[in-house]
Amino acid sequence: MPTILGANSDTRIFPIDNSLRFNDGDSPDLKRLPSATGQSIKGSLSVWVKFSNDNTEVAILGGFDNSGADDNDGYLVVKRIAAGNLEFAGRDTVWLKTTQLLRDTSAWYHIVLGIDTSLATADDRQKLYINGVQVTSFATRNNATRFQDFPMNTTAGNDDALLIGADEDTGGKGLFFDGYMADFYWIDQGQKEASDFGEFNDDGVWVPTAYTGAFGVNGVHLEFKGTGTSADSSGIGADTSGNDLHFTVTNLTALDVTTDTCTNNFCTLNYLDKDTTIPTLAEGNLDYHSINGTQFNPVRSTFAVTKGKWYAEWKYINTAGFLGVISTQSPLTGNIASDADVRSILRIPAGLYAGRNNSGGFTDVGDNSQTFSDNDIGQVALDMDNGFVYFGINGTYLKGQDGSTTGDPAGNNGGAGGSANHPSQLMTAQHDGVIAFMAGDFTQNTTGQIQCNFGNPPYAISSGNADADGHGNFEFAVPSGFFALCTKNLGKYG
Repeated sequence: MPTILGANSDTRIFPIDNSLRFNDGDSPDLKRLPSATGQSIKGSLSVWVKFSNDNTEVAILGGFDNSGADDNDGYLVVKRIAAGNLEFAGRDTVWLKTTQLLRDTSAWYHIVLGIDTSLATADDRQKLYINGVQVTSFATRNNATRFQDFPMNTTAGNDDALLIGADEDTGGKGLFFDGYMADFYWIDQGQKEASDFGEFNDDGVWVPTAYTGAFGVNGVHLEFKGTGTSADSSGIGADTSGNDLHFTVTNLTALDVTTDTCTNNFCTLNYLDKDTTIPTLAEGNLDYHSINGTQFNPVRSTFAVTKGKWYAEWKYINTAGFLGVISTQSPLTGNIASDADVRSILRIPAGLYAGRNNSGGFTDVGDNSQTFSDNDIGQVALDMDNGFVYFGINGTYLKGQDGSTTGDPAGNNGGAGGSANHPSQLMTAQHDGVIAFMAGDFTQNTTGQIQCNFGNPPYAISSGNADADGHGNFEFAVPSGFFALCTKNLGKYG
């Protein structure tokens, strides 16, 4: 499979500005009941997705019987199963199951499914593309019978609805999606190919292009630019195809409309790089929960850096959580206090930040006069060019241990000489030069929870501040020369 969109600054990329963040614990979905009959044997799906976990079965596209009965033989379902395979099923039969495992929780995948059951050649009746490449080898292949239909695209019985982010089976809705979706198309106008929605750029990376074809009677395009919950042009489920076939939204709010997309991928916490089976991550891997009775439970970020200046914030849901920075040199251990790869952390609620000294020890170096409360906003400014990290709280950066240094990242007031009076120093002799952000829980027997904001917040922002290039949404001003951790900035500064 070709490389997915990463730190790429190709100006020809068709910009995708928004995505929708699904949290499976909220049971979210978008639903529309067709009011007109479209194609019942032809149709195409195109969508960009970024998964938030790798071991849960989640539906991208499904069906719902508005009468309340189990109608799983009348619709299509596109889902990723717990093992990571992508499945396409119709009429309660798995038609296609990939051998590829879609498990990278930092990556955006482009999925295109083209259906035309009228075709004489069985293998042509359903075509699947992942990141621009047609999948031809499957773990399971059961071709649709000729002229097999799917009434969820028609008014048959007037009860079959199209579901995004969920599926309906016996017992009601389930398989709720967990992650991000962007640029959703359902084309009620024949069988489409990946090239109708994207292309390979000069670097061999699959990127989106504008769809210029027809939509058909029930065709839709969801860009997730709206913030309302009504099924109209202002809503999250607004259809921008021109058909005005807007979706009803369940358990999704304006906070779930994000700028994390396939053309500007934002950092999150890394579901695949955490301590054993804990902690629990939610809200697109931006919400961290530790487990009561345990301590530290670190998890690294999806992006790591070797140069540049980077800024992030986090909200203390309770004051047991912390955000810090860590080397990527070794696998995570449960005890960050003895982990030599940890560079710096901000202890909560003590208000003390600590960093590695030249001998590899873990030494408190910060001012402990600050106090922290639930719902405070923490700040971290990572300066890889000068080897310092700065911590702040509610817009004020912490001083050195004696209170004499300003701790101002914009002024590069990091001090020198390894004194305990400067912001935490990254000792290059003690790590591999590749640093990631890290979340954890410092207080044992307390359930730690923080929500991380790398420029794409899972919580409400009252002021709104972007970096100098216009990326990110932060509560406090981004220090001069520092940037949000996203692929557009990595392509320029990383």
